[in-house]
This record gives sequence, C-alpha cells and structure tokens, in this order.
Amino acid sequence: MSDPSAYWLNFTNIALGILVLICCGAVAFGVLQELAARRRKAASVSKLDREVADLVSSYDGHAFNVPGLGLTMADGGEETGKKEEER
Repeated sequence: MSDPSAYWLNFTNIALGILVLICCGAVAFGVLQELAARRRKAASVSKLDREVADLVSSYDGHAFNVPGLGLTMADGGEETGKKEEER
C-alpha cells in the first residue's frame, strides 16, 4: 500500500466496480419496470376483450342497445320483426 500507483489503481478499480453495480441495478430496474408495464397492458387488453365479447354476444345483426341512448340501428331503419302493415 505504500506505492502511490497501486493506491490509485485500487481506488480506480473500486470506483469502476461501484459504477458497474449501479449500472446493473439500473438495468434490473428497467427490466422490472418493463415486465410490470407488459402485465398492466395484458390486464387492460383482457378487460377490453371481455367488453368486446359482451358487445358481440348482445349483437343481433341489426340493432344495439346503448344504455344512455336507447336502441340504435345501424341503417337507421325499422326494427327487424316489428314491421307494421301499411294501409
């Protein structure tokens, strides 16, 4: 330890070792953050899939029942099966 060049060499190695550990921690944090984001995205897509499945199951080919709007029809025409006879 009395040699000054060995002291600076050891100091530099320790500093570089600490820097490598900090970088490894940053990469690990980034990977964990990415995995959490993918999990959240998968959960939101799963929720969207359930909503779309509910919408498709209620689709009768002609009309949608929208809670705040009532019965809406794609073509704006009359409901199927409830046509009145013209006089």
